Amino acid sequence: MEPSQNIAIPEHNSSFLSVLQCKCPHCGKGKMFTHTNPYNLKYTLDMPKYCNVCGVDFEPEPGFYFGTGYVSYGLSIALTFASIIVAFLFFGLSLKDNSLYYWIASNAALLILIQPVMMRLSRSIWLWFFKHKLMVPANKEPLA
Repeated sequence: MEPSQNIAIPEHNSSFLSVLQCKCPHCGKGKMFTHTNPYNLKYTLDMPKYCNVCGVDFEPEPGFYFGTGYVSYGLSIALTFASIIVAFLFFGLSLKDNSLYYWIASNAALLILIQPVMMRLSRSIWLWFFKHKLMVPANKEPLA
Protein backbone atom coordinates (compact mmCIF):
# COMPACT_ATOMS: atom_id res chain seq x y z
CA MET A 1 0.00 0.00 0.00
CA GLU A 2 1.38 3.38 -0.95
CA PRO A 3 1.53 6.11 1.68
CA SER A 4 -0.41 8.49 -0.57
CA GLN A 5 -3.56 6.33 -0.52
CA ASN A 6 -6.39 7.43 1.71
CA ILE A 7 -7.15 5.00 4.50
CA ALA A 8 -10.61 4.97 6.04
CA ILE A 9 -10.21 5.77 9.71
CA PRO A 10 -13.09 4.52 11.85
CA GLU A 11 -14.96 7.33 13.52
CA HIS A 12 -14.62 5.59 16.90
CA ASN A 13 -12.80 2.69 18.55
CA SER A 14 -13.78 -0.86 17.73
CA SER A 15 -16.58 -2.35 19.77
CA PHE A 16 -14.14 -4.57 21.65
CA LEU A 17 -11.97 -1.62 22.70
CA SER A 18 -15.04 0.43 23.59
CA VAL A 19 -16.21 -2.35 25.89
CA LEU A 20 -12.83 -2.75 27.58
CA GLN A 21 -12.38 0.99 28.03
CA CYS A 22 -15.99 1.39 29.25
CA LYS A 23 -16.81 3.90 26.53
CA CYS A 24 -20.21 4.63 25.03
CA PRO A 25 -21.22 1.79 22.67
CA HIS A 26 -22.89 4.29 20.35
CA CYS A 27 -20.09 6.80 19.73
CA GLY A 28 -17.10 5.06 21.34
CA LYS A 29 -15.92 8.32 22.93
CA GLY A 30 -18.11 9.18 25.91
CA LYS A 31 -17.22 7.81 29.34
CA MET A 32 -19.72 5.40 30.86
CA PHE A 33 -18.71 6.10 34.47
CA THR A 34 -18.40 9.39 36.31
CA HIS A 35 -15.24 8.39 38.21
CA THR A 36 -12.30 6.68 36.52
CA ASN A 37 -11.10 4.70 39.56
CA PRO A 38 -13.23 1.56 40.04
CA TYR A 39 -11.74 1.05 43.51
CA ASN A 40 -13.34 4.24 44.80
CA LEU A 41 -16.10 1.97 46.09
CA LYS A 42 -18.57 4.72 46.90
CA TYR A 43 -18.67 5.70 43.22
CA THR A 44 -17.85 2.40 41.48
CA LEU A 45 -21.11 2.16 39.54
CA ASP A 46 -22.01 5.86 39.24
CA MET A 47 -22.95 6.56 35.65
CA PRO A 48 -24.24 9.68 33.95
CA LYS A 49 -27.79 9.43 32.63
CA TYR A 50 -26.65 10.36 29.10
CA CYS A 51 -23.42 10.10 27.12
CA ASN A 52 -21.57 13.41 27.36
CA VAL A 53 -20.54 13.19 23.68
CA CYS A 54 -23.48 11.82 21.68
CA GLY A 55 -26.33 12.14 24.20
CA VAL A 56 -27.41 8.50 24.10
CA ASP A 57 -29.40 7.30 27.13
CA PHE A 58 -27.32 4.93 29.28
CA GLU A 59 -30.41 3.61 31.08
CA PRO A 60 -33.06 2.87 28.47
CA GLU A 61 -35.48 1.42 31.04
CA PRO A 62 -35.74 0.99 34.83
CA GLY A 63 -33.83 -2.05 36.06
CA PHE A 64 -31.87 -2.28 32.82
CA TYR A 65 -28.67 -3.38 34.55
CA PHE A 66 -30.16 -6.25 36.58
CA GLY A 67 -28.86 -8.71 33.97
CA THR A 68 -25.25 -7.70 34.54
CA GLY A 69 -25.08 -10.21 37.37
CA TYR A 70 -25.18 -12.98 34.78
CA VAL A 71 -22.40 -11.34 32.79
CA SER A 72 -20.29 -10.90 35.92
CA TYR A 73 -20.90 -14.54 36.84
CA GLY A 74 -19.80 -15.65 33.37
CA LEU A 75 -16.64 -13.53 33.61
CA SER A 76 -15.88 -15.04 37.02
CA ILE A 77 -16.32 -18.58 35.70
CA ALA A 78 -14.10 -17.83 32.69
CA LEU A 79 -11.39 -16.35 34.91
CA THR A 80 -11.61 -19.30 37.32
CA PHE A 81 -11.36 -21.78 34.45
CA ALA A 82 -8.36 -19.94 32.98
CA SER A 83 -6.61 -19.79 36.35
CA ILE A 84 -7.06 -23.51 37.02
CA ILE A 85 -5.63 -24.34 33.58
CA VAL A 86 -2.62 -22.10 34.29
CA ALA A 87 -2.23 -23.69 37.74
CA PHE A 88 -2.29 -27.21 36.27
CA LEU A 89 0.09 -26.42 33.41
CA PHE A 90 2.63 -24.15 35.08
CA PHE A 91 2.44 -24.71 38.83
CA GLY A 92 1.72 -28.42 39.07
CA LEU A 93 -1.68 -28.21 40.71
CA SER A 94 -2.45 -31.61 42.16
CA LEU A 95 -5.18 -33.33 44.11
CA LYS A 96 -2.55 -35.23 46.13
CA ASP A 97 -1.24 -32.29 48.15
CA ASN A 98 -2.36 -28.92 49.50
CA SER A 99 -1.79 -27.06 46.23
CA LEU A 100 -5.51 -27.29 45.42
CA TYR A 101 -6.34 -25.42 48.63
CA TYR A 102 -3.75 -22.75 47.80
CA TRP A 103 -5.32 -22.34 44.37
CA ILE A 104 -8.82 -22.05 45.82
CA ALA A 105 -7.67 -19.39 48.29
CA SER A 106 -5.70 -17.42 45.70
CA ASN A 107 -8.53 -17.63 43.15
CA ALA A 108 -11.07 -16.42 45.71
CA ALA A 109 -8.77 -13.54 46.69
CA LEU A 110 -8.24 -12.61 43.03
CA LEU A 111 -11.98 -12.62 42.31
CA ILE A 112 -12.69 -10.44 45.34
CA LEU A 113 -9.93 -7.98 44.44
CA ILE A 114 -11.03 -7.50 40.84
CA GLN A 115 -14.76 -7.43 41.58
CA PRO A 116 -15.13 -3.64 41.08
CA VAL A 117 -13.45 -3.92 37.66
CA MET A 118 -15.64 -6.89 36.71
CA MET A 119 -18.79 -5.05 37.78
CA ARG A 120 -17.92 -2.15 35.48
CA LEU A 121 -16.89 -4.44 32.66
CA SER A 122 -20.12 -6.42 32.96
CA ARG A 123 -22.14 -3.19 32.70
CA SER A 124 -20.13 -2.20 29.65
CA ILE A 125 -20.71 -5.61 28.01
CA TRP A 126 -24.41 -5.52 28.88
CA LEU A 127 -24.84 -2.04 27.43
CA TRP A 128 -22.94 -3.03 24.29
CA PHE A 129 -25.08 -6.16 23.92
CA PHE A 130 -28.23 -4.02 23.90
CA LYS A 131 -26.80 -1.07 22.00
CA HIS A 132 -29.54 -1.39 19.39
CA LYS A 133 -32.02 -0.27 22.10
CA LEU A 134 -30.07 2.90 22.84
CA MET A 135 -31.27 6.13 21.31
CA VAL A 136 -30.76 9.83 21.69
CA PRO A 137 -33.82 11.23 23.49
CA ALA A 138 -35.94 13.70 21.51
CA ASN A 139 -35.36 16.47 24.06
CA LYS A 140 -31.58 15.90 24.21
CA GLU A 141 -29.32 17.13 21.42
CA PRO A 142 -26.03 15.32 20.77
CA LEU A 143 -23.09 17.26 22.18
CA ALA A 144 -20.63 16.24 19.49
